[in-house]
Amino acid sequence: MNTFALADPKAQSLDDVMLAMDVVDTLRHRELVLAKELGGEERKAALIARLKEIYSAQGIEVPDAILEDGVKALEEKRFVYDPPTDSFQRRLATAYIRRGRWAPPILFVAGAAAFLTAAYEFGFERPREAAAERTRIELTVTLPQEMAAARDAALALAADEMARRRVETAYQDGVTAVEQGAAATARKAVEDLGLLRDDLAADLTIRVVSGPNSTSGVARDNVARPGAENFYLIVEAVDASGRPHPLEIESQEDRRTARAAQWGVQVPEGEFLKVAADKQDDLIVQDDAVGAKPRGTLTPRYDVPTEGGAILEW
Repeated sequence: MNTFALADPKAQSLDDVMLAMDVVDTLRHRELVLAKELGGEERKAALIARLKEIYSAQGIEVPDAILEDGVKALEEKRFVYDPPTDSFQRRLATAYIRRGRWAPPILFVAGAAAFLTAAYEFGFERPREAAAERTRIELTVTLPQEMAAARDAALALAADEMARRRVETAYQDGVTAVEQGAAATARKAVEDLGLLRDDLAADLTIRVVSGPNSTSGVARDNVARPGAENFYLIVEAVDASGRPHPLEIESQEDRRTARAAQWGVQVPEGEFLKVAADKQDDLIVQDDAVGAKPRGTLTPRYDVPTEGGAILEW
């Protein structure tokens, strides 16, 4: 038979505490009945007496002090668990405890969002901003400087008023493009000014295209005079080394101007037949030089009679 000594009230042993808890647990069942029948000290005395009977029946001797402490603990609800009331702190703690369930999906979504944001920022937004800044600098600094330099270089070479007007026209086209923010058109103006500068610097010979597999002249129906024909010599401009140099040529058929390595210049029928005869014997035009494009000018000057027109297609 087990015997329990009275515990020091200032320092109870673990066994005493555990026994008191057992007492309280036993009392709860008895309390429900006695609370309806008895009150105050009678209920307390009845509880202690009943407890002695219960523990004696189990062969356990419990000191009265322990029994009284158990009854007191029941009254004080010392070993009763009161669930916490609902509050923001409680919900926050519950969410933290359950983070294993909700954290991975949220972290995945947050990571995906961060990745997409970074991809957009570094793959699209920043390159777009960098391109816009490059274009701004190009329109406000680079292109105006390049246009002015090309214009000055071309004007320094121009030997006649027509050439100077052509240079100024190309320059003004570029200025207008810069003011409108049209970078591509402004770049084209810089390119055109560079080509005009090269044309003005070149000293070229205009010659009839010759050779067995080349076309040296064509005859076309005259639309204005039915039954009549226009005659053209197919020519090209070459430098001192014989290298072709395209020039700006205006077509009399549609008033279109284009840079052409070869074009047709309208000549009288007699001049056309003369060149045809020259080529007939060996398929080569011996006397092929028909004009020149002097340095400082843009327009070819012909040494043979011409009708003042040209074509770009045949």
